[in-house]
Amino acid sequence: MADEKKNTKETVDGQFSLQKIYVKDISFETTNTPDVFKMEWKPVVDMHITNEATPLGEDLFDVVLSVTLTVKIEDKTIYLVEINQAGIFLIKNFPEELIGRMLATSCANILFPFAREAVSDIVVKGGFPQLLLSPVNFDALYEQQRKQASEQAKESTTH
Repeated sequence: MADEKKNTKETVDGQFSLQKIYVKDISFETTNTPDVFKMEWKPVVDMHITNEATPLGEDLFDVVLSVTLTVKIEDKTIYLVEINQAGIFLIKNFPEELIGRMLATSCANILFPFAREAVSDIVVKGGFPQLLLSPVNFDALYEQQRKQASEQAKESTTH
């Protein structure tokens, strides 16, 4: 009976590890300085995040987390920060459907703190108060994107 349980249970000896982390691109623009330093500091922050993965072969993937922040006071852009925080990940011996989820969620969760720190540093060096990005639920974003893609697929087949 023990052998029967052993044979029916599928074991996966998956490997997941970060091989390299790096900044692929970073940009900081302050087009309205020094005038903006005279303004009352009540900014509105608009953040956009995207995640892209490229297979490198041999179970390696280059994952780029792109974060764009536009900070405005009223109608004036105070600053714009863009960062492409990247990492090379080894993902081996996992089911194909799980790899997509790992690239979108697990890798992004690892990369985000590095992007967050780089954004904070560059904003302070630009002469502005520290900006700490709020945590992001990449699992929820992934599910939301899957749901939207599924709904769009249904709409395109019914029209």
